[in-house]
Amino acid sequence: MSPPATEIKAVYEEQGYLSGVSILSTQELQDARDSFAALEREFGEEYTAYSLHNVHLKYDWVMMLAKHPRLLEVVTAVLGQDVLLLDSRFICKYPVLNHGSARNQGDKDTIPYTNGSGEREEKDLETNQKTDPGLPFVAWHQDMRYWGLDGGPVLSVWLALDDSKEDNGALQVIPGSHCSGMLPHHPSKRTGNMLSVNQEIPEELVQTENAVLCPLQAGQMSVHDGLLVHASDPNTSGRRRCGFVIRYVPTAAYPIQDPDRPRSFPATVLVSGEDKYHHFKNIKS
Repeated sequence: MSPPATEIKAVYEEQGYLSGVSILSTQELQDARDSFAALEREFGEEYTAYSLHNVHLKYDWVMMLAKHPRLLEVVTAVLGQDVLLLDSRFICKYPVLNHGSARNQGDKDTIPYTNGSGEREEKDLETNQKTDPGLPFVAWHQDMRYWGLDGGPVLSVWLALDDSKEDNGALQVIPGSHCSGMLPHHPSKRTGNMLSVNQEIPEELVQTENAVLCPLQAGQMSVHDGLLVHASDPNTSGRRRCGFVIRYVPTAAYPIQDPDRPRSFPATVLVSGEDKYHHFKNIKS
């Protein structure tokens, strides 16, 4: 039985995130993985790593994930009943073991929202991979730095199609950092940053001593606020780490002109309630 919406909202507002939320049944997860495997065969892994953007408009099975009742139960508990799907993307960190370079483009346990010799060589290999300047990683950042929105929060979902663990680059967060407002970002000096504008928050502003890793089992999700400071390390395992990232906003939110990152929102979908504001064009339902 899920906790009441008031409890979900209270924990989320305090921490800035929730993790370990079970969403997909065994069959739903298998169906989604089979469908994604078909896209990998069709387009190749170089493409599916990061280029499946807003395909909820093209594939019914993707839209079903974005509108999953258990997922929306959590989203609406946080944002209210009137909610837009703003944007979506599949993100896969493919294994880099046995590969000379990165293919492409975040273990402490977290408390789920229901509560707020050979071995030496292996370890050395993993350490070297984590510090290898070419491997794909996501630098410490805040999503709102890139979105060009006002009038309401952005909630980001990571719906795991694969287990997301420490060794394959699970999400890391700084709990409570969403309360600090927007932090400055500057160009990253490290290569391999998956962020499209290659920015990161300066090290001295990130309280890495407070960082929490958010491991997920396939079929679970995490959600986080658009101002939460978060990151993820390279995938140093032999396993893929694939997830479906979805951004949701209350219908009261509206786009603003952002000279640093002009944005359009061509794939917005009303997923709950009604839109009384009509701040986004061509909204689907």
